[in-house]
Amino acid sequence: MSTLGKITRRGLLLGAVAVAGGAAFGVYQVQKPVENPLDPDQGATLNPYVIIDQTGITIIAPRAEMGQGVHTTLAALVAEELDVDWDSIRVEHGPPSSAYYNGALMHGALPVADYAMKDWQHTLVGGLGAVSKLIGLQVTGGSTSTVDAYEKMRLAGAGAREALKAVAADRLGVARADLRTEAGFVIAPDDTRIPYADLAAEAATRPVPDVSLRPQSEWKLLGRALPRSDMRAKITGQAQYATDIKLPGMKFATVRICPHLGGGMASFDPAPALAMPGVEQVIDMGNGVAVIARNTWAAMEGARAVQIDWTPSPLPADMDGMFQAIEAAFDAEPNSTLRDDGDATALPEGAISADYRVPFLAHSTMEPQGATAWLQDGRMTIWAGNQAPRLCVQKAAEASGLAEDAITLHTTFMGGGFGRRAETDTVAQVARIAAQLPGTPIRLTWSREEDMGHDFYRPAAMARMQGAVDQGRISHFNAAIAAPSVTRAAMTRIMGRAPGGADKGHVEGAFDQPYAIANYRVAGHLADLDVPIGFWRSVGASFNGFFHESFIDELAHAAGADPLAFRLAHVAPESPVAAGVLERVREMSGWDTPLPEGRARGVAMTWSFGTPTAVVIELARDGDRIRIDRAFMACDPGLVLDPGIVRAQMESGLIYGLSAAVMGEITFAEGAVEQQNFPDYDALRMFNVPRIDVAILNTNPHMGGVGEPGTPPSMPALANALFALTGTRARSLPLRDVADFGV
Repeated sequence: MSTLGKITRRGLLLGAVAVAGGAAFGVYQVQKPVENPLDPDQGATLNPYVIIDQTGITIIAPRAEMGQGVHTTLAALVAEELDVDWDSIRVEHGPPSSAYYNGALMHGALPVADYAMKDWQHTLVGGLGAVSKLIGLQVTGGSTSTVDAYEKMRLAGAGAREALKAVAADRLGVARADLRTEAGFVIAPDDTRIPYADLAAEAATRPVPDVSLRPQSEWKLLGRALPRSDMRAKITGQAQYATDIKLPGMKFATVRICPHLGGGMASFDPAPALAMPGVEQVIDMGNGVAVIARNTWAAMEGARAVQIDWTPSPLPADMDGMFQAIEAAFDAEPNSTLRDDGDATALPEGAISADYRVPFLAHSTMEPQGATAWLQDGRMTIWAGNQAPRLCVQKAAEASGLAEDAITLHTTFMGGGFGRRAETDTVAQVARIAAQLPGTPIRLTWSREEDMGHDFYRPAAMARMQGAVDQGRISHFNAAIAAPSVTRAAMTRIMGRAPGGADKGHVEGAFDQPYAIANYRVAGHLADLDVPIGFWRSVGASFNGFFHESFIDELAHAAGADPLAFRLAHVAPESPVAAGVLERVREMSGWDTPLPEGRARGVAMTWSFGTPTAVVIELARDGDRIRIDRAFMACDPGLVLDPGIVRAQMESGLIYGLSAAVMGEITFAEGAVEQQNFPDYDALRMFNVPRIDVAILNTNPHMGGVGEPGTPPSMPALANALFALTGTRARSLPLRDVADFGV
């Protein structure tokens, strides 16, 4: 049973992870309680997650809401213990603060497969969460939001509840244990009801009483699909995004940065832009220009009109050169062999081999990049949709020349993130522009072309696969994977240097899969190619899932086995949890029922971000075209806090992955991106998205994420279905190159 202990509200220890981390590391900074960053103008704050005033209760969500529904689940964690009506609460994003550190980001720190981790290893990883606290890692990513918040936000709600009861007990002259709470009231044995608002100010001055968390059997909110906390504002147009901010005297900006990535600007002539109606100023940004105007359209038209002499990119001139640089990584010693069982390189006679490759991909968020900033009296206020608030403040300070404590950041809703808004380039740009125009609010909006051409892309990757089967089972599985390192690229931008050692993220989705194979090796090779890359939904598993599950399918056919039964035979001895999702998707899809002519199914299963997910795709011929007709998904994230949001995230991840598999491709010429807008880089639309069925299991003993696990198995399941339908084995993406999907 977890307890908070008697700790003052401004020094709230956020749950057992922080306490255990302090004990494990014995570091004073780790043991220190976090400071409560909230200082509301009205009402009282009992901890970093709850504000109570006369108008109601506000729950502070520490993670970014980018359409995934996380604000709903995080608020429910607090509301469940606080005993408030769901319809009565408000939810706001927390300010930049180390109080909102994400301890679960360290769950991937150990170089072992998640499915095989022992209880003591999970305990050790929980202690490593204290490192996130020490450095104030306030990040939304890695499908970790609910895993991180599950205990500490419930503790915050329970602590606030018991503090309110303690004040009421003193006023009424009764024992705290004799009081109960309901719908925002403390209720005495004689049914006297005191609203939380009347108790909050005094409760905020007292130590937090000992508390225990309610058992799952008593939950009223958690475990069921709740109305989304953000939905009303979004459907009524009240939700504010970074480029919705309206301020007096506002000016509008856009940027035009060198399209040849890594290149710069030799010279520019602003005159054609300044001659256009509405354009007021052109600012030298070093590697491009910012145009300031009276409206966004004028700014974008002005940016196109500026005459610029660009300097060239240091990148290879074409895609052949890009892939040659990636392939060259195979000639060097591997960075990692995190899976190296038996002797996978001693291949027997009759072994099969296959080479795979996938392209660069853009995030293509529906909302292009943008932010708003206002410098007044030496202080700057920024409104930005972002996944890393404290990092944004740091980069804005560097760009503006201000101290970090002179910057206030408001995290807004965002129209998609997928990892793109963990980057800080837009915030740095708007801070730099606003610093040059003190007193003038600046709303920066990128064009779609700028957004597509200056992303931090999912890297292109290649795999060399070798394997053999013996008596219907895999005897050897040897995989070598080459790609630029996302982890090293991102950490260099964040910390100024790349981490050393084995790059686990580079081989996730391949080395950590629950297959019982005696000779099983996965080697990761890091390519030297300086294309800007970053975290893209499911990161390394996005390409390794395709490599691994496509080759498993090839081995199944080499063994003359049913692809799903073949997987089960190898997975069941290794992980009953993973076998469960395969069994469930087998039932859902009617896998064992023959299909009529012109229809076929394919299957894939990937364990990623703590959650095994199996997908069956059913294809149908429509004349010369192929239709993605049905999709069946089964996942097992363990404890499910909101089945409606889990289902939506699984569907979203599937559609994101299928879009990439069918048509996703970023190509370069002279270091410049050739795709400029959605006609060049599209996604599945309503008419060609399959009917999707989702089953959610809860046998997993450890809570897994749900934002990303739906993406990795979708791509190989589609490719495997294509093989079953046409006999064409696609070893590269996108699949539009080998079949007509009507896109």
